[in-house]
Amino acid sequence: MSRISPPPGRLRRPTLLIIGCGDVGLRVLKLLSGRWRVLALTSNASRVNELRSAGAVPLLGNLDEPLSLGRLAGLADHVLHLAPPQGEGDQDLRTLALLRALARKGRVRRLVYASTTGVYGNCDGAQFDETRTVAPATARARRRVDAEARLRWYGAKFDVKVSLLRIPGIYAGDRVGGHPRERLQRGAPVLRREDDVYTNHIHADDLARACVAALSRGLPQRVVHVCDDSQLLMGDYFDLAADLCGLPRPPRISRAEAQQLMSPMQLSFMGESRRLMNGRLKRELRLKLRYPLAEQGLLA
Repeated sequence: MSRISPPPGRLRRPTLLIIGCGDVGLRVLKLLSGRWRVLALTSNASRVNELRSAGAVPLLGNLDEPLSLGRLAGLADHVLHLAPPQGEGDQDLRTLALLRALARKGRVRRLVYASTTGVYGNCDGAQFDETRTVAPATARARRRVDAEARLRWYGAKFDVKVSLLRIPGIYAGDRVGGHPRERLQRGAPVLRREDDVYTNHIHADDLARACVAALSRGLPQRVVHVCDDSQLLMGDYFDLAADLCGLPRPPRISRAEAQQLMSPMQLSFMGESRRLMNGRLKRELRLKLRYPLAEQGLLA
């Protein structure tokens, strides 16, 4: 009896290349285990065993050394770009090097990029969706805007569906430096209410789930806010975390005092106030948040 062959591609798993496979990338790996073939780029040879144990095929390469990226071309049909830009300048040279490598062979069909909500700058507490014009106030945010523009161009030029995920503060109890309890234990101050700013958050598990959803359902060259439903002033967020952890609430200080006590980076976060709408996350990516409110995620 002759055997009937399955249709071409029926048994083939999609291949994903993760760029910058840190905490969020490892969470994505768990979600895709057994269903996808996953490659993970790392510049650190000491992480090879960790990535392999997590289910990825490790690839050594460095976004700061473009010649090391030549082997990336043609390896994957999906790319998840989680790596931040380099630490200076107004252009994201790392994303430029990655796209030049990928463009050598046109296999990529979808690319998901983890950007930041910092591209909006200070919005004075306004509530808005993804149609708002960007207004980056720092070189760090300008590098992200540059990366987004390059990715849009790459998507249009090579017919790749690019999803730009704009992400606020990421937290999780098992994430290094990702839970407010560490800051609370240090007694770090927050702004008094009259000087405070609105802040946005997403639990690391929901972010990983959003990345997976975008890899299959993201619309071409589309921006999506990946944030939860909470709308809290920063001080209220830390007060909430303190109450849940059984720790003292943080001291409140004026903005003038903060300028004397805090680093320029800390001050930049405390100088930007916005409330993000997440309708596209729910409608287009069809993601049901596991932790829609900060209280739920902090308890988890």
